[in-house]
Amino acid sequence: MILPTGLDRPFQLLYSEPVAVPSLPAAYRALYPGDWPMQAHADRPYIYTNFAPSRDGRISFNEPNATDASHVTKADPHDRWLMGLLRVRAHAILVGDNTVRLEPGHIWTPEFICPPEAAAFADLRQAEGYSPVPKLVILSFDGNLDFSEERFQNPDLHIILATTARGAAHAAAVDLAGQCAAGVDVLTLGGDSVDLHRLVRVLYSDYAIHNLLCEGGARVFANFLDAGLVDEEFITLCPTFVGRSPERFRPSYTEGVAWTPDNAPYSQPVSIHKSGDYLFLRTRCRYPALTRAEATQ
Repeated sequence: MILPTGLDRPFQLLYSEPVAVPSLPAAYRALYPGDWPMQAHADRPYIYTNFAPSRDGRISFNEPNATDASHVTKADPHDRWLMGLLRVRAHAILVGDNTVRLEPGHIWTPEFICPPEAAAFADLRQAEGYSPVPKLVILSFDGNLDFSEERFQNPDLHIILATTARGAAHAAAVDLAGQCAAGVDVLTLGGDSVDLHRLVRVLYSDYAIHNLLCEGGARVFANFLDAGLVDEEFITLCPTFVGRSPERFRPSYTEGVAWTPDNAPYSQPVSIHKSGDYLFLRTRCRYPALTRAEATQ
């Protein structure tokens, strides 16, 4: 086993639910105490998310040349290490098309986000039975993407474009096989919006995606949460304040969905770690409105 060496000190464990059977290798538990047992569903992926909100709950400064999360996290090495570990255990990583547009050079792999740990992460991924490169699922309403962009030219990457009838028509007008070195599958999953429940069932049954990591953006996360599909969150609470004004919109952790006191999802802490001025939360999502509805059936 190639040992992880990318951190100068381990995470400090502040709280963790008891873990009956260790899941991560001992070398990883030494750096990330408390472990991370995986879940499993019978008909859809275990879906976990990773976001890094600021102290006031924003995920981007949304300024020219300062749109990605690294300006909020200050590229904290423990945050990037944990991002890499979360990607290691994903059969696929899901992002919205706006996230793709805002991060044109980004490759959703463990080694891209944490290069010092590339060999160790690749070794762990192989040992746990994952393919060398996670699939990339792009959620898009209109399918309007730059298919000549770098990530679509990666022959090792399998991209699944989950879109509407309108988006599929747009993609059909493009010679994907001729333009893209990556393999690209187009899934038509609705007329006006993508049916998320259908999407996750297809990912499970047709692509053997049992662990799905969602990395954004805020509208994608909110809609998955609204559909009752997020199992767990990994949240890096950053010390940075971002703010917002009428002239400067800065997206919050969730956008596009507004819950009421009766149907609001909530999360239960599973573990809390600390490194420097950053807190790292893992939570389990709960859906009281869904639970009540199921109880009456």
